[in-house]
Amino acid sequence: MSSNHSSNAPVSYNYDIIKLFTIAATFWGIVGFAVGVYIAFELAFPALNLGLEYTGFGRLRPLHTSAVIFAFGGNALFATSFFVVQRTSQAKLWGSDLLHKIIFWGYQIFIVMAAYGYVTGITQAKEYAEPEWYADLFLTVIWVCYFLVYIMTLKNRREPHIYVANWFYLGFIVTVAVLHIVNNLSIPLRIDSSASYPVFGGVQSAMIQWWYGHNAVGFFLTAGFIGMMYYFVPKRAQRPVYSYRLSILHFWSLIFIYIWAGPHHLHYTSLPDWVQTLGMTFSIMLWMPSWGGMINGIMTLSGAWDKLRTDPVLRFLITAVAFYGMSTFEGPLMAIKTVNALSHYTSWTIGHVHSGALGWVALISFGSLYHLVPVLWGKKELYSMKWVSTHFWLASIGIVLYITAMWVAGITEGLMWRAYDSMGFLQYSFIESVKAVRPLYFTRAVGGLFFLGGACLMAYNFYKTIRTSK
Repeated sequence: MSSNHSSNAPVSYNYDIIKLFTIAATFWGIVGFAVGVYIAFELAFPALNLGLEYTGFGRLRPLHTSAVIFAFGGNALFATSFFVVQRTSQAKLWGSDLLHKIIFWGYQIFIVMAAYGYVTGITQAKEYAEPEWYADLFLTVIWVCYFLVYIMTLKNRREPHIYVANWFYLGFIVTVAVLHIVNNLSIPLRIDSSASYPVFGGVQSAMIQWWYGHNAVGFFLTAGFIGMMYYFVPKRAQRPVYSYRLSILHFWSLIFIYIWAGPHHLHYTSLPDWVQTLGMTFSIMLWMPSWGGMINGIMTLSGAWDKLRTDPVLRFLITAVAFYGMSTFEGPLMAIKTVNALSHYTSWTIGHVHSGALGWVALISFGSLYHLVPVLWGKKELYSMKWVSTHFWLASIGIVLYITAMWVAGITEGLMWRAYDSMGFLQYSFIESVKAVRPLYFTRAVGGLFFLGGACLMAYNFYKTIRTSK
């Protein structure tokens, strides 16, 4: 126990910085979803590229990816982590208001710097199209400040026990820092130039890229959002976590196993075969901790299932946990070499990514933000719970349209690409496979429209909640 405070004195929590991150998450979410819908329509109707280099799929795809992961997801993680660490530690957020604003505005500036680089083509040209060296250095400074604020708040806690949500948030913060630094190691060509030379090349670069890429999923998009799950699901259900022992087992097994799973993105490449097999093996092992976490989240509702009928916010949270379970079943399945031979480079992978991104990450974020907004602004409840329910169904319809279209498109592509005629020649040209899945691309874009519409309704609900006096 590490506190010099009187345990009876009330704590004055710092909500100002959390309000800023909450508004930013909502704003960037709509921006990221809108870009995603636009590029989805571009694939169905290529004329939407407009013949401009800045509006092509190759420039806007990384813009969309980073906007939804790092701008929407990142701001949601900042907001919820700063909220959860204060409430579970019974300690005010460490540091001055100036430091908190440096973290907030610094992160927003980084997002704009990265977006500018994507659109103008100034990137390191990797799979995730990372921003150039100057943006990487800038983010590193902001992230170290974030870590300091978080760890010092934990140090000053009144509560002797560190609640499990904080373990997941801390694992996310520390590991993302390591991933970011190692993956972006590069030597600037000149101090006045954005160009740089990567430290790693060839197959080593590919290996490190997917060590980063998959663990960005594992720690940014999984561990951080599991932190949300372990706070907001029990809080909303007004029930204790189903099994605290399982949550500890969930944490340590997930942290250890996830870090080794990246090579499953490089099956049938020049990566050594034993490394590919190692990645596949650890990916299959991930089933256990992932489903342990899902079971813990869903079973927290034991004795409170009736709340799903009356609380659409809880519906968001529990549906997100269900999607987490589904996505973490599908991921190891797709890591198996024989399955990967069919699925890789197809739209099936895109469907899998979005069942996790939309179903797990976005829904758990929506539910958490819906819980946060009335608390932060001192309101009794949200402006309209009916709108929350409408948003839930818009998002659900959008996700189902999206991922089913991509599953069917992906399997269609995989089968057409490996079909041979009696003479041993490929049966279909590549353009024939593109033509076959075009209606499914359109379906995916329509699903995205539903999802974007729900997010806009959420933003308006937040606006009315904050501005009205009820």
